[in-house]
Amino acid sequence: MSFRNRELLNLTVVGILTGVGFASVYIARQAEISTASLSYAAFFVALYLVAHAVARLAVPYADPYLLPIAALLTAIGITEIYRLEPTDAFRQGLWVVVGVAAFSGTLLALRRDYRVLESYKYLFGLAAVLLLILPALPGIGRTVNGARLWVAFGPVQFQPGEFAKLFLIVFLAGYLREKREVLAGGRIKDFGPLLVIWGAAMAVLVQTNDLGSALLYFGIFLGMLYVATARALYAAAGLGLFVAGAWAAYQVVPRVQDRVSIWLDPWADAQGNGYQVIQSIYSIAKGGFGGAGLGQGTFTSPGGSQLIPELNTDFIYAAIAQELGLVGASALLLLYMLFIVRGFRTALLASDGFSKLLAAGLTFGFAVQTFIIIGGIVRLMPLTGITLPFVSYGGSSVVANFVLLAGLLLVSNRANALRSRG
Repeated sequence: MSFRNRELLNLTVVGILTGVGFASVYIARQAEISTASLSYAAFFVALYLVAHAVARLAVPYADPYLLPIAALLTAIGITEIYRLEPTDAFRQGLWVVVGVAAFSGTLLALRRDYRVLESYKYLFGLAAVLLLILPALPGIGRTVNGARLWVAFGPVQFQPGEFAKLFLIVFLAGYLREKREVLAGGRIKDFGPLLVIWGAAMAVLVQTNDLGSALLYFGIFLGMLYVATARALYAAAGLGLFVAGAWAAYQVVPRVQDRVSIWLDPWADAQGNGYQVIQSIYSIAKGGFGGAGLGQGTFTSPGGSQLIPELNTDFIYAAIAQELGLVGASALLLLYMLFIVRGFRTALLASDGFSKLLAAGLTFGFAVQTFIIIGGIVRLMPLTGITLPFVSYGGSSVVANFVLLAGLLLVSNRANALRSRG
């Protein structure tokens, strides 16, 4: 069976699961059986068939599992968001349409040779810095829940950091491919880029009041640096620098202090700063082994107020864990792990340095972001406002992750095409 036919078969299975999920939630919300529930699933399947058709045209040899996994993650997210707030689900659906358009445009624009991006690596690096600076600018920068991560132009509001992450990965892939030999040599002056990126990560932390964003950007850099040089010492030194910088930021940034205090003991302020974390823990525990069932979870008080604020963004994993239980929450984690495994497999198969680093960087970004948000919800680390890829409500994240997916498919297509010919 060809790669694309295998992808189509997997998408068919995803479509069936999506239909079942939407029907379950619709019946639970409306207390009636209606074909209207299937219309959402039908639209969703049609959208991904378009994405499949573009992939069949532009990247015929690409990995056949990445797109179906992304589709299933998106389906889980939209289904749960619809269960929590139908209006938000409609908006999320529109963003998925934009994301699929961005995915298709990226594939078609770069189908001949995506490696042309390496020639513009410094422009991508500069663009990443400018995007990170945007939220700090007066007039357009917005502070949401204490973190200055947003930019607003009229009615349009987005997180430029989501796209800065992609630009940073392209820059690092090109730069590290060019400098990896001198970096591996271990001369003192070769630590310059490491110190510059560390300083930029700390600047992001101070500017945005968000430890998670700084950890995400710096984690991507450390992962790509290790792949490029195979020097574990560099990664360890970088991690030590980040810990030192984070400790210094803890001393001067009140928001970081609050996040760490909540992480260590949320019950110390159970009705204040620790409320969200405590309620998310109770939600996960209530799910038990098998869960309450889609549409059957309890997320509002008898008075109608929401028990967990920002449930469909920061804490959607807690909602999924309550309704699908340990089985469903673990299955979701396995989906993320499978996506990450396929991403690293793509990096291993790539034949040139830029492609290897690009695929590894995109996968590291996806993996670190997933770990940070889920780790915060289950109290492995301080909670941050980073979204759960493809699942959480948020347009910037959805569109950026579709572009990330397109990048992996482009690298995979070239690697598999070369293998099939040789």
